[in-house]
Amino acid sequence: MIKITEHPLNPEDVTSTVFSNEAGAVNVFIGTVRGTTKNKKVVKLEFETYLNMAIKEIEKIIEAARHKWPIQHMIIHHRVGTLTVGEIAVVIAVSSGHRKEAFAACQYAIDTLKETVPIWKKEVFEDGEEWVSAHP
Repeated sequence: MIKITEHPLNPEDVTSTVFSNEAGAVNVFIGTVRGTTKNKKVVKLEFETYLNMAIKEIEKIIEAARHKWPIQHMIIHHRVGTLTVGEIAVVIAVSSGHRKEAFAACQYAIDTLKETVPIWKKEVFEDGEEWVSAHP
């Protein structure tokens, strides 16, 4: 399941969705807004997206992960809008029969999401702002 929303994310909701009796491992990545970047104090992050394309790209990530590893479930939720320090920006949960595959698929998902999904992040500092990692 894919969700891109302006509402706060709940890691427990995402994680509970991937549990199954066949899964021996559940791996979860939670990305949060940190308070400093490059020795600058972060005030907030602003996320924008091209929603339809973002969903299609996340679907590709999930499908590719299913081909690379024997995962059972993968859920990806991402926030858009304005987030403050400490808030959750992304949650990825993966279940598989064994931990190695769950870890690998989860890392693949976040790394590929950051490279290919059209979700843009602007970091707002006390003394300015900067767009980070522009995507296609």
